[in-house]
Amino acid sequence: MQDEYRTVARAGTHETEINRSRFLCALAPAATEREAQEFVAAVRKEHADATHNCWAYVIGADASVQKASDDGEPGGTAGLPMLQMLLRRDMRYVVAVVTRYYGGVKLGAGGLIRAYGGAVGEALDTVGTRTRRRYRLATVTVDHQRAGKVQNDLRSTGREVRDVRYGEAVAIEIALPDADVAAFRGWLADATAGTAAFELGGEAYGDA
Repeated sequence: MQDEYRTVARAGTHETEINRSRFLCALAPAATEREAQEFVAAVRKEHADATHNCWAYVIGADASVQKASDDGEPGGTAGLPMLQMLLRRDMRYVVAVVTRYYGGVKLGAGGLIRAYGGAVGEALDTVGTRTRRRYRLATVTVDHQRAGKVQNDLRSTGREVRDVRYGEAVAIEIALPDADVAAFRGWLADATAGTAAFELGGEAYGDA
């Protein structure tokens, strides 16, 4: 698994004009390829009167799915530069659609490549991105008497508490960077006088 990746902070749109052509770049996070395709379809429907609706998306923390479309522009002048811009910015789980309303001036192949790639870059700057980091999931099991203080201490030291389950004891699910696991074990033993149980689980991504 990748240690970290970046994705868009939210869905958003940015518009730019080049030689009287309007380029609208719509960006959105997409957890799956189907979500990406549904977003493309929605933008195409909204801008059905546009000259082109070119798109690109990258799914997977390791960029395992990469697809793009020129939607009628000359081959390699739209979808590919859009995809390359997403990859250059280390973007994952993201979909971009650039809608073009032709303004009567031809841009040429080089101009199109700069326009489509640039539209995605400007949109990323406008909409904003966030970094997602790989964490190790772990469960801390502690008695009810100590549970409140442990939760407060976890939050005050900036550790992510993902879930709390109450039973005979209290199970607190947290996420830790791999490098922090050993130090955390020591901290937990000190904080609970050695009474807490600590169990490592799988891996997941969370905001850095």
